[in-house]
Amino acid sequence: MGNVRRGGPARRAAAATGRAGRRVFHADGADRSGLAPLSYVTVANFACDAILAVALANTLFFSAATAESRGNVALYLLVTVAPFALIAPVIGPALDRLRSGRRLTVSLSFTLRAVLAVILALNFDSWLLYPLALGMLVLSKTFGVVKASITPHVLPPALDLVRTNSRLTVLGHVCGSVVAGAFAGLVSWLWDSPAALWLLAAVALVAAYVAMTIPAHAEASADEESATLRVGPERSLTSGLKEILTRPLGRHVLRDLWAESMVRFMTGFLTLFLAFVAKAHEHASATEQATILAIAGGAGGIGTFVGNAVGARLPLGRPGRITTAAAGSALAAAIVAAFLGTIWAAAALALIAAVCSALGKVALDSSIQTDIPDIARSSAFGRSETALQLAWVGGGALGVLLPPDFGIGFSVISVVGALMFTQALLTARGSTLVPGLGGNRPRFPGAPRDPRGLGARLLGRMEE
Repeated sequence: MGNVRRGGPARRAAAATGRAGRRVFHADGADRSGLAPLSYVTVANFACDAILAVALANTLFFSAATAESRGNVALYLLVTVAPFALIAPVIGPALDRLRSGRRLTVSLSFTLRAVLAVILALNFDSWLLYPLALGMLVLSKTFGVVKASITPHVLPPALDLVRTNSRLTVLGHVCGSVVAGAFAGLVSWLWDSPAALWLLAAVALVAAYVAMTIPAHAEASADEESATLRVGPERSLTSGLKEILTRPLGRHVLRDLWAESMVRFMTGFLTLFLAFVAKAHEHASATEQATILAIAGGAGGIGTFVGNAVGARLPLGRPGRITTAAAGSALAAAIVAAFLGTIWAAAALALIAAVCSALGKVALDSSIQTDIPDIARSSAFGRSETALQLAWVGGGALGVLLPPDFGIGFSVISVVGALMFTQALLTARGSTLVPGLGGNRPRFPGAPRDPRGLGARLLGRMEE
């Protein structure tokens, strides 16, 4: 009886915590719309990424991120950048065209991650480490693209897309990255790195089941259209010579996408570049190297949380101003960091870039929600997500390839960022530096399906 009484308060506290968490995930009608199960699997995706990072921290990252071994650097580049390079131009558009089976695709992405995690746990010290880690990262990014297409279909009446995406990101970072990452670190410390992979497999299997509880209306509707970044028709490989209806993104959305892509380019660069700079300090101890990474990583994490929290409360009547201001602020911070060339300047840049990335994404979501019609909105979110991941790839690859010197690295990203920022400004004015991805296109998307209805409304907005 004494044991029962001592356990009572603990059980009551756990039950109260569970009820509070359930209220957060089910708030604003999320349980009825289908957003709640999508929130759970989003948190699980963040958790799987965090657990994998913890499990591979000592074996993959700190052994490969060195300047001495070109082979290890090449392998590290493959594992960290290839998933983004693959998902963006190849898998992303294919998933965007998926008209049914989105829930099954999400479930399979977690199931396969569980299988790969078990294989990796059993073969942790073998050559299978790199290909298995690569496969798990590809599956993680696959989930991100499909989630972007599902989200517009499970919105509760009380929330819009902008608030919903911010909510999913905050829940993912807090409950997934922080809580699951800390628990995985404890598991790794008590036992070993493979033990964390067994935890990952368990989380992934639960998420695979929860993904199938997302309502059926999360699948694409019969009349849903595909969005495209370029102007001009696209053809489907499965429809022969039959032209499929696509809706090129309008000038305003593409401007916001260029601006946010510039910031994502910087965050991708910082993620990998700062790690290689830390390892390049051969005279520094492992603790000092970890401190450098912790300063920069902590700044980025805080910035992401703050940016999403602030963005969810900002008035978004003119999202173009927010994306332009965010991109301009990140570019200015990069230029200052190039002149200062210190770890504290790098930490400040990581903080500012993370805040600007989160704010820019919120504004981009608002722009898509405002300017893209319902029948193409789900596709537009999927395409924009792949474009942002491709921008991250460019920055990440540059972070690995450049010399580990603050002055050189920040100077290069300042130049590239200035070009991308110029492209965003030119796109808003009907011009472009990159043919096909800007230029003289309508401010709002065309309307191939309903020229007399939706097209007339968009024309009226342009005339205003």
